[in-house]
Formats: sequence, C-alpha cells, structure tokens
Amino acid sequence: MSAARYSRNPDHIRRRHVPAPDNEAISQHLQALLSPLVYQQQAYYRSLGMRERILTLPLMVAAVVTLLWSQVPSVRELTRMLNRQDLLWAKAVKVRQQSLSERFLSFPAELFERVLETLVPQLQHRFKERTRPLPSSLEHGLQHFQQILAVDGSVLEALFRKLDSLQALPTGTLAGKICTVIELTTRLPVKVWLEENPKAHDCCFLTGLLAWLSPQTLLVLDRGFYDFQWWAQLRQRQVDFICAGKSNLAYTLLQNFSVTDNLRDRLIQVGVEKAGTSPLTLRLVEVRKGKGWHRYLTSVLEPEVSPPMW
Repeated sequence: MSAARYSRNPDHIRRRHVPAPDNEAISQHLQALLSPLVYQQQAYYRSLGMRERILTLPLMVAAVVTLLWSQVPSVRELTRMLNRQDLLWAKAVKVRQQSLSERFLSFPAELFERVLETLVPQLQHRFKERTRPLPSSLEHGLQHFQQILAVDGSVLEALFRKLDSLQALPTGTLAGKICTVIELTTRLPVKVWLEENPKAHDCCFLTGLLAWLSPQTLLVLDRGFYDFQWWAQLRQRQVDFICAGKSNLAYTLLQNFSVTDNLRDRLIQVGVEKAGTSPLTLRLVEVRKGKGWHRYLTSVLEPEVSPPMW
C-alpha cells in the first residue's frame, strides 16, 4: 500500500449522501436542553445589532446542531431540510442555499460559545446527581484539589469547503487551532480558545489560561505547554500540574523518593538562575512500559498526594 493512502483523512473521503435517520428521543432531549438557553441569548443577539430575519439565532443554532448530530452531508442538503421540515425547535422556512452559506460566514461564533457556557453548568449539576462512582485516581485527587482539569491544544482539520464561498481556498487549508480545557470528573469541556493561525504554538494560549485558572487546581497538560517560566507562574497562583517530560531534560537531582527496576521517583531542580527567575523544583516520575520509559514532571512534590503510579 502506498504512503499516500495512509495520509488521507477518512472523514474527508467518506461519502455521505443523506443525513443519519432521525431519532425522536435524541431530538426531544436536545430540545429540552438547548432551546431555553438559546432564547436566553436573544437580548445579547439584538445588542450586537443582528437584525431579526429569517435566519435568526434560534434557527441557526438548531441548524448547526442538526448539521452535527444528524451528519448532514452538505449545506445544500441542510437547505433542503430547512425548507421541508422542522429542525428541533425551529420551524421549516423557505431559504436559499446562497443565503444560508453567507449567514454561516457572518454569524458571530461567540453566540454559540455563550450557549455552550450556559449549558455546561447544567450538565455538571446533572452529573453530580448521579450515583456512579468516580475512578479511584480521581477520588484520591479530589481529596487534595478542588478540581482536576486536562488541557490540550489541537490543530483543527482541513476545511471541508462545503460552502461556495470557501471553494477558492487551497485544498488542505487548516481551520485553525484550539485549546480545550476538560473537567476530568465530568469529562465536560469548561473552556475553549480558538487561534485562527493553525501554525501557532500552544504557548499562545498560556496568558489566557493563566488568567482563567483558579487556585487549588490540578492540570494534566499536553506537552505543548512545556514552559518552565509559565509553570512557575502557575505555582504562584497555587495551581499544580502534571506534564509529559522530554527525553533530553537537563536537571539537578535533589532526592530519590523511590528507585526500582520499573519506577524512578525523584525530586529535581530544572532551569537556571537568571534575572528575575529562579530554578524550579519539581518531581520527575519515570515508569517503565515494555522496553521503554515514560517520563512525567509534576509540581506536586509530596508522593502521598500524587502517588507515582496514580
């Protein structure tokens, strides 16, 4: 098999000619969750100077949610659906494909973001009402931290160019880069940042993250957030972290907590003394997996708080 076959994105070559079959139970659940939150945003929608037209805020949110969960294959098919049937809480309307395409390009993304930010607390409340036990690792962590978050930066896939207005873009144009914060206990997103430049480094999100985080938080970081100075700022705000370590890490050994054939748990110091900065004290945990070693760095210096095999 050629290398080109493996490099192709299956989402871009999978042909979908019709939407997925409708599911009445899911449709009712989505309406109950989202429709009150959408209508709560009407005042803000009008404050942006958005005119009351056919493609209003409730209809656009209903169209986008339908586009995603029903896997509608194209804007043309979505236009056909809008003309012939109700979509969730939105009644059928007569609309042209060109008008819908233009509306997608001009509709403020922050309106969708506000709906999401209003929805997440409700989902968190529902999660707390469940009796399903948490994994033991999370239960242990919550004894020492108010919340445990995972942070990941990802490059968005190439645009599908379904809109006529996107046809002039070169094939393979990436859609940008996002940083997503997930609450590990509920597995819900609690914050999302977007950077339109897909080549931007994850470090472009550091300032926003630092301003948003609250004390007594434990972060599980993607390796893209590997920055000693930023880690020091996290510690000043009483925020701890766990991050994958690099194989070429230079450090000074301070203490061995545990050294065996399959585990090395050490207290180390990284960085050098510079104007305005000091070396950073961390724990280096190395775990053998097969023939290799997995290396992690954490600001949690007490093994009883963050066990090495946690």
